Amino acid sequence: MESPYLPTEIISYILSFLHVTDRKEASLVCKSWYDACQDHQFQKNVTFKFPVSTSSLDFICALARRPRCGLVISHLDGSSLSRRVLLEVGLHLGPRLDRLALPGSSITEASLLGLLPHLTGLRKLDLQGLDSLFMSGAFLSREEHRRQVQNALRNLEELDLSDLRYLSDLSFNRLTSCTPRLCSLSLAGCHIAFEFDPYRGCPVGFGSSALVSLRNLLSLLQKQASTLHSLDLSRTSITPESLRSIAQVPGLRLEDLSLRGCKELTDYSMEILCKHQNGLKRLDLSACTELTSRTVLAVATELKELRSLSLSQDWKITDKGLAELMTLPCLRSLDLSECLHVSGADLVKGLSSPQPSVQLETLSLRNCAYIRDAVMFSLTQLLSRNLRELDLTSCVCLTDLSVHAIATYLPALVVLRLSWCKEISDWGLLGMVEPTKDCDPRDKEEDKGPSFTRTFGNMGFFQPPILPFQEKPRLVTEEDLGAFRDQEGASLLALRGLQELDLSACSRLTDTSITQVLRFPDLQRLSLSMLPEISDDSLVSVAYHCRSLTSLALSHCPQISDQGMARALPLLHRLQHLFLACCDTVTNETLSIIALHCDRLRTLDVSMCKDITVHQVDLLQFQLPFLEKVQCRFANGADFTVVL
Repeated sequence: MESPYLPTEIISYILSFLHVTDRKEASLVCKSWYDACQDHQFQKNVTFKFPVSTSSLDFICALARRPRCGLVISHLDGSSLSRRVLLEVGLHLGPRLDRLALPGSSITEASLLGLLPHLTGLRKLDLQGLDSLFMSGAFLSREEHRRQVQNALRNLEELDLSDLRYLSDLSFNRLTSCTPRLCSLSLAGCHIAFEFDPYRGCPVGFGSSALVSLRNLLSLLQKQASTLHSLDLSRTSITPESLRSIAQVPGLRLEDLSLRGCKELTDYSMEILCKHQNGLKRLDLSACTELTSRTVLAVATELKELRSLSLSQDWKITDKGLAELMTLPCLRSLDLSECLHVSGADLVKGLSSPQPSVQLETLSLRNCAYIRDAVMFSLTQLLSRNLRELDLTSCVCLTDLSVHAIATYLPALVVLRLSWCKEISDWGLLGMVEPTKDCDPRDKEEDKGPSFTRTFGNMGFFQPPILPFQEKPRLVTEEDLGAFRDQEGASLLALRGLQELDLSACSRLTDTSITQVLRFPDLQRLSLSMLPEISDDSLVSVAYHCRSLTSLALSHCPQISDQGMARALPLLHRLQHLFLACCDTVTNETLSIIALHCDRLRTLDVSMCKDITVHQVDLLQFQLPFLEKVQCRFANGADFTVVL
């Protein structure tokens, strides 16, 4: 019996609820479904990624039917095949190409100059790491080439020149003269001379043929101040004086600035930046190790429109200033990872103030070892309305009480990372209180440290504190599980919209909680690495209840075996990344199962799996065409690494 006819618009609406990979499979059912999948709503911002090969030629020809798209083409070189691929891109896509990136390539100047004049609709060009283009210094040196490229790139908005070792003033000026409407420029990792020219042994001049100078960069910023809104100078040797000069360029109004890894910057230079560029919406100051809480106060005072702030690895930052930061009305993302002196107390203070408070959607406290249960108990209540992503990796003092608070007050959470929180146990995931533990962090007595004793033989000496491994936790019994099923309290099951969960190295977790709690239909990324107590039962349960998984990490789980993989993998049709390093009971049989059921797999790690052979790995790569990366170092005792 034939199915009734449905208009293409109705089919497109139904298919819009599918995951993109499922929609791709649905397009192969029949012509009407294929036509519905070509609807304009599904073609926006589509980027295709592929390496250079003979099969990519036919693929490029097929893309000619699309209105607009982006390309990421890797492994281009000076070969005839690479030149032909670029020729086909210009011939079949031309003005319909929206974005182009060429990672991991070493193309010639002639090849790129033959392509660019055809790309009149290009909006983003990524030349990151293409040293072969700029090594000679002759790129765009001919006037006729510059005219052709300028005509094609007159509407280019984003230009990425990151990690170019041989970029100089001359080549930089030639290229940017062809892009008069730049909105975003990245020079991350480039050799920029801000104060001193190491090649000439003198102060920086103008028009260097060996490197990019501050004067030249300032000249570009002055010319394009009206359009340029995003600048990335990460991993450069920018000095405080240079940053002040950039911040005070007349007419420049930056909205996005990245200074990640610029280790010479000072608090004073950041105060000048915040004063003159007070329209910033995104600011990345990660790994700027000289910055202190003065910078935090300057940001909180001046940048009222800020939406995203990263202070990761700024080790001198303390709690001071974080309370003021919580009054920024537009702030949505805050990264304090590896700020070792942050305890979170001022975050709670700022969120509790009567002034209009921040509405955070993303918060990272990774490696903040001073974060305690009491702080998390307060933070979860104060951020309950909007928080969608929470990273608590290596917050080693957190216990089951924090998990209870997260499950109770953060029902909208989409991403949760709890790896290396070794005090978390089955009780926390189940939403139950271990009979020997207190239920409220505010009831816990303050740690008073070691105490004196007056016993004979220990007179005047400290009584050593009880060590964590001396306490024997009570295991969850069947009676406890019965109570769990009847309870109405919040377990981790309350986070129904969870899409990413990391429980790596939470070594107290067992099958008891994993099989009962990990039941998230929308979960896409899950890490259970370094959980020695979980077995095939956990793996099968996860596969049955979390069928949307695209990434699964089970490295260093010694009880995971071929039998569990045989039962689980047929249920995980979307799986693209699988990590099984150091799973000693996994053998070649698992690779055969992967070849049979995981046709979308792109990444596989079977390093140090003693019963997996290199021959079987080679066979698997032949059977799975989309498999891009295989790690099999020390598999079967051999030191062998394959990276495609």
